[in-house]
Amino acid sequence: MTTDASDAWKHWHEHRVQEVSEPYGPLALVGTYWLADHPDGRLPDLPGTWTLTDDAVVLTATEADGPSVDGRPFAGEARLSADLGPVGASRASLGERRLVVLVREGVWGVRDFDPGSAARRAFRGIEATSYDPRWSVPGRFTPYDTRRTVRVPNADGVERGFVLGGEVTFEIDGQESVLKVAVLGDGSLWAVFGDTTSGDSSYRFRFLYPAAPDAEGRTTVDFNRAVLPPCAFADHFICPFPPPGNTLGVAVAAGERNLVR
Repeated sequence: MTTDASDAWKHWHEHRVQEVSEPYGPLALVGTYWLADHPDGRLPDLPGTWTLTDDAVVLTATEADGPSVDGRPFAGEARLSADLGPVGASRASLGERRLVVLVREGVWGVRDFDPGSAARRAFRGIEATSYDPRWSVPGRFTPYDTRRTVRVPNADGVERGFVLGGEVTFEIDGQESVLKVAVLGDGSLWAVFGDTTSGDSSYRFRFLYPAAPDAEGRTTVDFNRAVLPPCAFADHFICPFPPPGNTLGVAVAAGERNLVR
């Protein structure tokens, strides 16, 4: 079983490296621009003007500006709602770059993904600790009666809401521990956590995605699959920091640790 789990982890790690280094993976993000910061509608290094309506962003451009919308050269006005699909499927583009419309807590912005980014060219891999069965432990999920929103700092220095659905209790390194988690659309869980290695031998915080709990709340907490947050790959992501109580008092020497330098 350990050999099978170790092999599965190796395949998982290889897939992660491939995924983050894809043309429109996190390494390609070169800018996140909030429209509120640019009242004239001019965004750095982006063509045309970008203005806000009630529920969309309006791009106004000429042919000379060079953008495309829905895969075709564009001139005039285009109404762009938030892009919900993969980056490569965003409606607006500029050559190979993809211009992704997003909204966070009612604040609209545009992200610029460039496959030729310096970070993508310089990428050498993800430093990760090989599979160790002691870091994969049973956990029990206890949902909250109602979901709770806590305010947490984000990587861009702005405090935003983080919606928590419950807590996962588990024993790690001889200590009973608890992580507050969000519940994703497919029922799986998402924890943003720190530990005593954070900011030292590991990145300052990491993400963990335990599987959806069964009917009795049972799941597996596998720190072998702890991952770096997107902001470890590009400064322009707005990753949430761990909510209060999610910094573990143990050294989680497992999973992804840092980018290879």
